[in-house]
Amino acid sequence: MPGKRRGSSTVRDRINLSRRASFRRWRQLLTPGIAIFSVILGTWLLTIMLTLRSAASGPVDAYLVLGGSIRREIYVAQLAKEYPQTRILISQGSPEPCILLIFQRENAPIEQVWLEKCADSTFGNFYYSVPILREWGVKKVKLITSGTHLPRAKWLAQILMGAQGIWVEPEIVPEQGIPGNRESSFKTGLDLSRSLLWAMVSQVYQPKCSKLIPLKDVDIKDWRQRGFKCEHQGNIQ
Repeated sequence: MPGKRRGSSTVRDRINLSRRASFRRWRQLLTPGIAIFSVILGTWLLTIMLTLRSAASGPVDAYLVLGGSIRREIYVAQLAKEYPQTRILISQGSPEPCILLIFQRENAPIEQVWLEKCADSTFGNFYYSVPILREWGVKKVKLITSGTHLPRAKWLAQILMGAQGIWVEPEIVPEQGIPGNRESSFKTGLDLSRSLLWAMVSQVYQPKCSKLIPLKDVDIKDWRQRGFKCEHQGNIQ
């Protein structure tokens, strides 16, 4: 019996030695990789910070309107009269004819207005809009939304646009009633988690929206034949 215990102890010792040796080999392999990754990540973050600092002091290159309330589109139409050369991107907003009629009623120019119709969520707003803004060469954007859409919309914008070197300035539009965007802790946590992941992935992959419509191309006659309905707060007949 004593001999068996010594034999068993020897086997366990050999197994433990083998495990420790394997752990040391893995640590030797991983340590340089972790160091290289840390340097790359640190360099990227520093570059982004310097880019954002420079962009913050520059002029607004574009307005990004998050869908959810027609009042946001009324607001940006009024801005378009003051800044006719600034590009406007409306992400999954009201039906196309409603937006066109708002701009016409405000006597606002429509040549610099585009409608992004791919998004189906707040995360999707940025998922599809950020590549468009990048293609336009935008460095500073004014984000037009409502107070009930914060802080989630602001945080997502800062993560997803900031990762591309685009500075964000929120512009809060006063609302009546409750806009379509509803906030919850679960939704906010989920969107923040996938935004942090997408901020990394978006460095190598940028999606394209197949439904990017210039406002000037909206055929109001065709829409009148098909029929459409606008949010009542727009006061559009």
